[in-house]
Amino acid sequence: MSEPDARPAHRSPSLLLGVLLGGSAGTALRWAAGRALPHEASGWPWGTLLVNAVGALLLGALLEALVRAGPDVGRRRALRVVLGSGLLGGLTTTSALALETVRLGEAGAPALAVAYAATTLVVGVAAAAAGVALAARWPRGRRS
Repeated sequence: MSEPDARPAHRSPSLLLGVLLGGSAGTALRWAAGRALPHEASGWPWGTLLVNAVGALLLGALLEALVRAGPDVGRRRALRVVLGSGLLGGLTTTSALALETVRLGEAGAPALAVAYAATTLVVGVAAAAAGVALAARWPRGRRS
């Protein structure tokens, strides 16, 4: 059943709908994290750091697991696009990172702004690598 994979993912109405729904769910989760972990303008944005770290970990694990499972077609392609681009793309946020970094600087905490941006990048890369490593340890024949 290769017909659904014949067209690019961005031209598949079902995949676009999946990305829309996944992205909406991810955005709602990010909003909830921001509400659960509020911060002052000059305070550390823990909610954004948390969602970006968790999103990087899960994206690393998802992509590694999908690569190990086989070619990017059919169900694996749908999972990559809907969960990776949709859910985890909606959960993670570069725009909030940028905005919060600028706000920290404007609030008179430029060193904290630089530390926050650098920490987010380091934690994100480490989390993605940890996700890849975790998925690499998962046995290939196991089904979830």
